Amino acid sequence: MNIERHPQPEELSHYLCIGCPLGCRLEVVEVAGEIVEVRGQGCKKGDRFAHQEHIDPRRVLTTTVAVRGGVHQRVPVRSAGDIPKSMVRQLAALLHQLSLDAPVTIGQVVLTDALGTGVDVVASRDLARREGWGPRFDPAPPDSAR
Repeated sequence: MNIERHPQPEELSHYLCIGCPLGCRLEVVEVAGEIVEVRGQGCKKGDRFAHQEHIDPRRVLTTTVAVRGGVHQRVPVRSAGDIPKSMVRQLAALLHQLSLDAPVTIGQVVLTDALGTGVDVVASRDLARREGWGPRFDPAPPDSAR
């Protein structure tokens, strides 16, 4: 008896590589859940990016956080490493709810272990305190005047 085997169908996925400035259009060929070929990469970073993007896409998040008493109302922040792409919106929403007190220093940890990823969120710039703001400039409560 001659049984003819049908090969597993190929799945083709397309990605735009962000591993370097070339922006190559990548094709990832998957058979039976395994990547068998990556096409279109112009450098080694493209091959690594394609595998990572296909299996576990990750991103660095950049956004801003509110600041009380600063020379500006918001300070730019970023994740100190890659986080799962599926968590980017959730983390951005969480950071939108935070508020810091000035001054803020570059590299200051704004949020530790963001959403359990093991990645901290840090300030991307220094932000000075606004002149005339802070506890020493606030009026004393009425009871302490006596």
